[in-house]
Amino acid sequence: MSPRGEAIRVLMADDHGLFREGVASLLERAEDVELVREAATGEEAVRLAEELLPDVVLMDLKMPGVGGIEATRTIVGRSPHVGVIVVTMFEDDESVFAALKAGARGYVLKDADRGELLRAIRAVARGEALLGAPIARRVLEQFSAPLPAPDPLSKPPPPLFGELTPRELEVLDLIAQGLKNREISGRLHISEKTVGNHVSNIFTKLQVADRAQAIIRAREAGLGRDRT
Repeated sequence: MSPRGEAIRVLMADDHGLFREGVASLLERAEDVELVREAATGEEAVRLAEELLPDVVLMDLKMPGVGGIEATRTIVGRSPHVGVIVVTMFEDDESVFAALKAGARGYVLKDADRGELLRAIRAVARGEALLGAPIARRVLEQFSAPLPAPDPLSKPPPPLFGELTPRELEVLDLIAQGLKNREISGRLHISEKTVGNHVSNIFTKLQVADRAQAIIRAREAGLGRDRT
């Protein structure tokens, strides 16, 4: 039940009709959950969330138009009491941390046990957060690993990614935090094209093929940690 003692009102956003049908069937069998509407795009999810004010939104990440990350950020920004649960096939670090930074309070994989989805809905409706087991382990690994104590007799470490300029290092740190180029542009107050040039230079200097490899290198070096 929702905090009001009523059925938990759920809005589902996913562009795959068969998946929506499966989840709808699951929710219909749960006495404490009510599926109020379905959306097939991020824009529709944002509009319906503002119109219906559900307790929980089940949000796919990859949809036509506005994706799940941006839709989540908009919904949570406008209605902080609405709990967003990402339901997706993507479990890479970049997707997970981008969703959490956007304000999602749950992250469940589509191939998870259906009972896990219901547990997440009930937890988020109570104001809690719930991550699927594989996702929770990844988050804990990223944020719980203690840093080794410095050895006062050891030589000072070489400059971190000395081949990068200070601005490129700043961009790499934001990439490791899960930010997209557009978000980095807003954070650093530079154009998206300039961000793209920095990203290209970073890939070349670090000899990495893509964003995922750059994130791995950066996080291994301690970048990308939440500084709030």
